[in-house]
Amino acid sequence: MRRLNGVDALLLYTEAPEIHMHTLKIGILDVSQLDGEFTYELFRRVAEPRLRALTPLRYQLVDVPMRFHHPMWTENADVDFDYHVRRVSVPAPGGRRELDQLIGEIAGTPLDRSRPLWEMYVAEGLVGNRVAIIHKVHHVLADGVASANQMGWAIQAAPPEFPAKAIHTEERERTTSGLMLAASRDHARQIRRLPMLLAETARGVSRVRRRAKERGRHPELAPNFAPPPTFVNHVVSPTRRFATAPLALADVKEAAKTLGVTINDVVLATVAGALRELLLKYDGAADTPLIAGVPVSYGDPDRLAGNEFTYMTPSLAVHVADPVERVRLTATATAIAKENHHLLGPSLIPSWLNFLPPAMAPPAFRWQSKRMESSMIFNLTVSNVPGPRERGSFGGAVISEIYSVGPLVAGSGMNVTVWSYVDQLNVSVLTDDLTTDDPHEVTDAMFRSFVALRSAAGLSDVLTDVSDALPLAEATVSG
Repeated sequence: MRRLNGVDALLLYTEAPEIHMHTLKIGILDVSQLDGEFTYELFRRVAEPRLRALTPLRYQLVDVPMRFHHPMWTENADVDFDYHVRRVSVPAPGGRRELDQLIGEIAGTPLDRSRPLWEMYVAEGLVGNRVAIIHKVHHVLADGVASANQMGWAIQAAPPEFPAKAIHTEERERTTSGLMLAASRDHARQIRRLPMLLAETARGVSRVRRRAKERGRHPELAPNFAPPPTFVNHVVSPTRRFATAPLALADVKEAAKTLGVTINDVVLATVAGALRELLLKYDGAADTPLIAGVPVSYGDPDRLAGNEFTYMTPSLAVHVADPVERVRLTATATAIAKENHHLLGPSLIPSWLNFLPPAMAPPAFRWQSKRMESSMIFNLTVSNVPGPRERGSFGGAVISEIYSVGPLVAGSGMNVTVWSYVDQLNVSVLTDDLTTDDPHEVTDAMFRSFVALRSAAGLSDVLTDVSDALPLAEATVSG
């Protein structure tokens, strides 16, 4: 059996009726070139051997008696594919808006913890001979890097043997005495590790403070741990809404090169510009910088399961009207956040999460989810994950688009996830039903923000058409 690490455990314990801790991966298949008609049965024949080979999809949680320690993984070889793989229809007329609405409904229901923590939906009825595959998987199984690696394996025309090691469980390990003994040994190891962890923490905090003094004050950036109140921040409802939109990766790379910044800086500055527009609409002002929670990976870049990430919290310059100045401040903020992350130690906070109390943490987080009107650390999550670099296929159907999004967290009603795929940079926005009138307002605002950024940088304000993608869906409410 295998123990959840501290980050895994946090993602499990923070789940509540209002806070669903699953992620979504959406692949859109172009089935127009198939020999014969696409059918659900054909998909099942091709998919099931690959899903069986994805070892983490057979993992099942085993609780430790009396919540004496974090749960453990065992491997369940008997997966009920009739339960996990489901057939659904996209409402007419079958465009991007209707697909996004269906995905939002799927995102708004929790996963059954008595089973392996995933579901897959085959969504038929899309325009243009397309079928969407919606994969819902609990975050405890895989973070963004692991998910990208899994998807990169699964969409190969002839994937090799899946390289993750199986979890072998002896019968004695599942007994009460076996579980308690393993928990006791793990606790003893953690206690022995505590003096070193305290020393590492003191050194890391000292390095960050010393470097902050050397940098001097940056009044134009948001102070740490002080996200201002916004329309994004409230007690999150259990309802989910979803929106997608594709950008041409070449356009984003061109903007980054021209401005001398990274693609991630362009993404964050684009989000900041979009939020500025929405803040002016919903709050009537955009005069204070916000804070983004940006997941940052550490550990094995080739991992296929589990979570090895923490957060950076760069400032978002929503208070700045000039797009170029917004990019400059974004680059400064991300550089400081990266340096602080490195000085503190990438694995320091995850190491402390190993000490989360399993008996107390879940009820505390459930209580918090019903009362938190604002996150204590950041306003919203913004994630940028590099996805597959080669175009994938599935049973002869070309995968034309891929989208991904993570969960909402307590006190924050928005998650923006950008997932690159071959020549696309695909934007996904997840909200609840209290944050905006229509989640496509966010994707529309991001496009306007990106066009303004390119124009201010002296580049064409006509974006490259992503010709193999579904037509865009615009918000149905006034801007």
